[in-house]
Amino acid sequence: MTDTRIGEDCEIASSVEFLPPDAGEEPPRIGDGATIRSGTIVYPDVRIGRNFTTGHYAIVREDTSVGDDVLLGTNAVLDGTCTVGDGVSVQTGVYVPPETTVGDGVFLGPHAVLTNDPYPLRTDVGLTGPTLESHASVGANATVLPGVTVGERAFVAAGAVVTEDVPPETLAAGVPAEHYPLPEKLDGENER
Repeated sequence: MTDTRIGEDCEIASSVEFLPPDAGEEPPRIGDGATIRSGTIVYPDVRIGRNFTTGHYAIVREDTSVGDDVLLGTNAVLDGTCTVGDGVSVQTGVYVPPETTVGDGVFLGPHAVLTNDPYPLRTDVGLTGPTLESHASVGANATVLPGVTVGERAFVAAGAVVTEDVPPETLAAGVPAEHYPLPEKLDGENER
Protein backbone atom coordinates (compact mmCIF):
# COMPACT_ATOMS: atom_id res chain seq x y z
CA MET A 1 0.00 0.00 0.00
CA THR A 2 3.03 2.28 0.31
CA ASP A 3 2.95 3.37 -3.35
CA THR A 4 -0.82 3.88 -3.51
CA ARG A 5 -1.85 7.51 -3.50
CA ILE A 6 -4.79 7.89 -1.11
CA GLY A 7 -6.59 11.19 -0.65
CA GLU A 8 -7.70 12.80 2.59
CA ASP A 9 -10.52 11.65 4.88
CA CYS A 10 -10.59 8.08 3.52
CA GLU A 11 -11.70 4.97 5.38
CA ILE A 12 -9.83 1.95 4.05
CA ALA A 13 -10.41 -1.47 5.66
CA SER A 14 -7.23 -3.26 6.69
CA SER A 15 -7.94 -6.19 4.34
CA VAL A 16 -8.16 -4.02 1.19
CA GLU A 17 -5.42 -4.91 -1.29
CA PHE A 18 -3.76 -2.28 -3.46
CA LEU A 19 -1.70 -4.37 -5.84
CA PRO A 20 1.85 -3.12 -6.45
CA PRO A 21 2.68 -1.82 -9.91
CA ASP A 22 4.99 -3.66 -12.27
CA ALA A 23 7.49 -1.85 -14.49
CA GLY A 24 5.73 0.83 -16.52
CA GLU A 25 2.60 0.83 -14.34
CA GLU A 26 1.45 3.55 -11.98
CA PRO A 27 0.23 2.86 -8.45
CA PRO A 28 -3.52 3.32 -7.92
CA ARG A 29 -4.79 6.78 -7.02
CA ILE A 30 -7.77 7.16 -4.71
CA GLY A 31 -9.48 10.54 -4.29
CA ASP A 32 -10.57 12.24 -1.07
CA GLY A 33 -13.42 10.85 1.02
CA ALA A 34 -13.27 7.22 -0.14
CA THR A 35 -14.79 4.38 1.87
CA ILE A 36 -13.32 1.07 0.70
CA ARG A 37 -14.61 -1.98 2.53
CA SER A 38 -12.96 -5.29 3.39
CA GLY A 39 -11.93 -7.73 0.70
CA THR A 40 -11.75 -5.11 -2.05
CA ILE A 41 -8.85 -5.32 -4.52
CA VAL A 42 -7.57 -2.35 -6.54
CA TYR A 43 -5.02 -2.91 -9.33
CA PRO A 44 -2.30 -0.56 -10.61
CA ASP A 45 -3.08 2.05 -13.29
CA VAL A 46 -6.44 2.84 -11.63
CA ARG A 47 -7.63 6.40 -11.09
CA ILE A 48 -10.57 6.89 -8.71
CA GLY A 49 -12.20 10.24 -7.98
CA ARG A 50 -13.63 11.71 -4.78
CA ASN A 51 -16.21 10.03 -2.52
CA PHE A 52 -15.78 6.52 -3.91
CA THR A 53 -17.61 3.87 -1.88
CA THR A 54 -17.45 0.10 -2.15
CA GLY A 55 -19.27 -2.82 -0.64
CA HIS A 56 -17.20 -5.85 0.35
CA TYR A 57 -15.02 -7.80 -2.11
CA ALA A 58 -15.31 -5.34 -5.00
CA ILE A 59 -12.63 -5.46 -7.70
CA VAL A 60 -11.23 -2.61 -9.80
CA ARG A 61 -8.83 -3.94 -12.44
CA GLU A 62 -5.99 -2.12 -14.20
CA ASP A 63 -6.33 0.81 -16.62
CA THR A 64 -9.69 1.89 -15.19
CA SER A 65 -10.84 5.44 -14.61
CA VAL A 66 -13.62 6.07 -12.08
CA GLY A 67 -15.22 9.48 -11.56
CA ASP A 68 -16.45 11.22 -8.42
CA ASP A 69 -19.29 9.98 -6.19
CA VAL A 70 -19.30 6.40 -7.48
CA LEU A 71 -20.74 3.43 -5.58
CA LEU A 72 -19.32 -0.02 -6.37
CA GLY A 73 -21.37 -2.68 -4.58
CA THR A 74 -20.39 -5.94 -2.90
CA ASN A 75 -18.82 -8.46 -5.32
CA ALA A 76 -19.06 -5.98 -8.22
CA VAL A 77 -16.26 -6.06 -10.81
CA LEU A 78 -14.83 -3.31 -13.00
CA ASP A 79 -12.70 -5.71 -15.04
CA GLY A 80 -10.14 -3.24 -16.36
CA THR A 81 -9.70 -0.89 -19.28
CA CYS A 82 -13.04 0.79 -18.66
CA THR A 83 -14.26 4.27 -17.89
CA VAL A 84 -16.92 5.09 -15.30
CA GLY A 85 -18.32 8.63 -15.05
CA ASP A 86 -19.44 10.68 -12.05
CA GLY A 87 -22.39 9.77 -9.83
CA VAL A 88 -22.63 6.15 -11.02
CA SER A 89 -24.25 3.41 -8.92
CA VAL A 90 -22.95 -0.11 -9.62
CA GLN A 91 -24.97 -2.44 -7.39
CA THR A 92 -24.09 -5.84 -5.87
CA GLY A 93 -22.71 -8.47 -8.22
CA VAL A 94 -22.52 -6.31 -11.37
CA TYR A 95 -19.94 -7.24 -14.02
CA VAL A 96 -18.43 -4.48 -16.20
CA PRO A 97 -15.96 -5.90 -18.77
CA PRO A 98 -12.94 -4.28 -20.43
CA GLU A 99 -13.56 -1.76 -23.21
CA THR A 100 -16.77 -0.47 -21.57
CA THR A 101 -17.77 3.16 -21.13
CA VAL A 102 -20.27 4.14 -18.43
CA GLY A 103 -21.49 7.75 -18.52
CA ASP A 104 -22.42 10.08 -15.67
CA GLY A 105 -25.35 9.22 -13.40
CA VAL A 106 -25.78 5.65 -14.71
CA PHE A 107 -27.50 3.02 -12.53
CA LEU A 108 -26.60 -0.67 -12.85
CA GLY A 109 -28.98 -2.88 -10.85
CA PRO A 110 -27.95 -5.95 -8.86
CA HIS A 111 -26.29 -8.68 -10.93
CA ALA A 112 -26.56 -6.80 -14.23
CA VAL A 113 -24.01 -8.17 -16.70
CA LEU A 114 -22.31 -6.23 -19.47
CA THR A 115 -20.42 -8.28 -22.07
CA ASN A 116 -17.61 -7.55 -24.54
CA ASP A 117 -16.94 -10.72 -26.56
CA PRO A 118 -19.43 -11.40 -29.38
CA TYR A 119 -18.19 -14.97 -30.00
CA PRO A 120 -16.65 -16.32 -26.76
CA LEU A 121 -13.92 -18.85 -27.51
CA ARG A 122 -15.17 -19.36 -31.10
CA THR A 123 -13.65 -16.55 -33.13
CA ASP A 124 -10.68 -14.32 -32.40
CA VAL A 125 -12.21 -10.86 -32.68
CA GLY A 126 -11.50 -7.65 -30.82
CA LEU A 127 -13.33 -7.02 -27.59
CA THR A 128 -15.96 -4.28 -27.70
CA GLY A 129 -17.73 -3.39 -24.50
CA PRO A 130 -21.05 -1.60 -24.36
CA THR A 131 -21.52 2.13 -23.93
CA LEU A 132 -24.01 3.34 -21.35
CA GLU A 133 -24.76 6.99 -21.94
CA SER A 134 -25.50 9.44 -19.11
CA HIS A 135 -28.42 8.64 -16.78
CA ALA A 136 -29.19 5.28 -18.40
CA SER A 137 -30.61 2.66 -16.03
CA VAL A 138 -30.06 -1.08 -16.31
CA GLY A 139 -32.31 -3.25 -14.14
CA ALA A 140 -31.40 -6.24 -12.00
CA ASN A 141 -30.17 -9.34 -13.85
CA ALA A 142 -30.28 -7.61 -17.24
CA THR A 143 -27.61 -8.44 -19.84
CA VAL A 144 -26.18 -5.96 -22.35
CA LEU A 145 -24.30 -7.52 -25.27
CA PRO A 146 -20.99 -6.36 -26.82
CA GLY A 147 -20.86 -3.09 -28.70
CA VAL A 148 -24.40 -2.08 -27.73
CA THR A 149 -25.11 1.54 -26.83
CA VAL A 150 -27.78 2.26 -24.24
CA GLY A 151 -28.79 5.85 -24.94
CA GLU A 152 -29.04 8.76 -22.58
CA ARG A 153 -31.84 8.39 -20.01
CA ALA A 154 -32.87 5.03 -21.52
CA PHE A 155 -34.21 2.34 -19.19
CA VAL A 156 -33.41 -1.38 -19.49
CA ALA A 157 -35.95 -3.50 -17.59
CA ALA A 158 -34.92 -6.17 -15.10
CA GLY A 159 -33.98 -9.44 -16.79
CA ALA A 160 -33.85 -7.97 -20.30
CA VAL A 161 -31.28 -9.17 -22.83
CA VAL A 162 -30.19 -6.17 -24.90
CA THR A 163 -28.91 -7.26 -28.31
CA GLU A 164 -29.09 -3.93 -30.17
CA ASP A 165 -28.68 -0.23 -29.46
CA VAL A 166 -31.34 1.36 -27.24
CA PRO A 167 -32.23 4.90 -28.39
CA PRO A 168 -32.19 7.70 -25.81
CA GLU A 169 -35.26 7.97 -23.56
CA THR A 170 -36.51 4.51 -24.56
CA LEU A 171 -37.60 1.47 -22.54
CA ALA A 172 -35.97 -1.86 -23.47
CA ALA A 173 -37.72 -4.96 -22.08
CA GLY A 174 -37.87 -8.68 -22.81
CA VAL A 175 -35.66 -11.44 -24.23
CA PRO A 176 -34.44 -10.33 -26.67
CA ALA A 177 -35.28 -6.79 -25.61
CA GLU A 178 -37.79 -4.84 -27.66
CA HIS A 179 -38.08 -1.06 -27.57
CA TYR A 180 -41.07 0.82 -26.17
CA PRO A 181 -41.86 4.46 -25.45
CA LEU A 182 -40.47 5.43 -22.07
CA PRO A 183 -43.33 5.62 -19.53
CA GLU A 184 -43.78 9.07 -18.03
CA LYS A 185 -42.88 7.83 -14.52
CA LEU A 186 -39.45 6.72 -15.85
CA ASP A 187 -38.72 9.95 -17.72
CA GLY A 188 -35.83 12.14 -16.58
CA GLU A 189 -32.40 11.70 -15.04
CA ASN A 190 -31.39 9.26 -12.34
CA GLU A 191 -31.36 10.61 -8.80
CA ARG A 192 -28.90 9.61 -6.09
